[in-house]
Amino acid sequence: MRKNRIDVITLGCSKNLVDSELLMKQLLANGYTVKHDPDISEGEIVVINTCGFIGDAKEESINMILEFAEAKKERKINKLFVMGCLTERYMEELKQEIPEVDKFYGKFGWKALIADLGKSYNQDLALERSITTPQHYAYLKISEGCNRTCSYCSIPIMTGKHQSRPIEEIEEEVRGLVATGVKEFQVIAQDLSFYGLDRYKQAKLPELIERIAKIEGVEWIRLHYAYPANFPYDLLRVMRENDNVCKYLDIALQHISDNMLKKMRRNITKEETYDLMRKIREEVPGIHLRTTLMVGHPGETHKDFEELIDFVKEVRFERMGAFPYSHEDGTYAYAHYKDEIADDVKQERMDLLMALQERIALESNEDKIGKTLRIIIDREDGDYYIGRTEYDSPEVDPEVLIRKEKGLTIGEFYNVEITGAMPFDLYGKVVY
Repeated sequence: MRKNRIDVITLGCSKNLVDSELLMKQLLANGYTVKHDPDISEGEIVVINTCGFIGDAKEESINMILEFAEAKKERKINKLFVMGCLTERYMEELKQEIPEVDKFYGKFGWKALIADLGKSYNQDLALERSITTPQHYAYLKISEGCNRTCSYCSIPIMTGKHQSRPIEEIEEEVRGLVATGVKEFQVIAQDLSFYGLDRYKQAKLPELIERIAKIEGVEWIRLHYAYPANFPYDLLRVMRENDNVCKYLDIALQHISDNMLKKMRRNITKEETYDLMRKIREEVPGIHLRTTLMVGHPGETHKDFEELIDFVKEVRFERMGAFPYSHEDGTYAYAHYKDEIADDVKQERMDLLMALQERIALESNEDKIGKTLRIIIDREDGDYYIGRTEYDSPEVDPEVLIRKEKGLTIGEFYNVEITGAMPFDLYGKVVY
């Protein structure tokens, strides 16, 4: 156990990661040594930032808390603090079930943690973070919360209503990150499409992205988690006209059949979804689309699932994930529907979708063979440098493997000819 060291463990999404990074900066400013997700925890204090989205995520968070609660019993750590989405949702239950935890904080209550350590929050560092990603890229959270009422989703329960950050504040944060060496920004929110409607009474995502794109030193901007209903179409012009806005869009569609879209309360129809996909492809040639689809939502028939399969075959998403419905207490679906579809049926449907996607992803990657693409190098791994194209977000999308023939620099861009393809990886060689 190392005195004055705090280990911060982050579970869940990149939005949680940003919260951990903000906290870590404040802890460092208060004189602590801070480690993020260490292989071996040696801090006298441990902070766990939890996820509470679906069953598997909740189970992972609880298991992590129990592991460190046991470590505290064995006096391997002195103090254990827990924050994040799970605690926002189940604060009282957790207090009763795991009394070894010194204190629980909600998703937005972590500033109190600093005070409970006898330290002070430094407002001058409010926009600064201790970046846990490779130095050349960072996540940029532009809003909190969500105003949508999707039947299955527990996120608004934990995060509250949508709150857009001021454009000027985001610009200031970007300039600060660029000054530290960040070149690539993953713009994240629970709902990018809604950005600005609460604060400015109009959709401001296109303007925000255009303004970030004009900041010197911003090489790549990539967009995550747009919502299909009331999509801000001017964003497509911004993507087309600005070379540093990646031709990539992460837009979670969940389903395609009108029956399911209505039950899921998605506020969009099958026809409108197809029109949106068509318009995006037409206005931004070469764009790569990432989506997430759900199977096994209450009421999903075999016919609904067949429509979903046909949709994936027709739209041919370059990047796609799928997950089975999880019956989450507090949601509309939990109150109004029975979780009637068997787990093995959900799994079978998900496996069929992902097998189809693997073939589509391979064909998409094979189309790149012989092309020269701009690649950023993320890391080294054995005999290879590992990089990404503008069409690939860190950790979730394909990587480009470049054999170590000449020395490359982490965080730099290179022109790479694609020489081989697998469903979820590419091979290439640097073109000098």
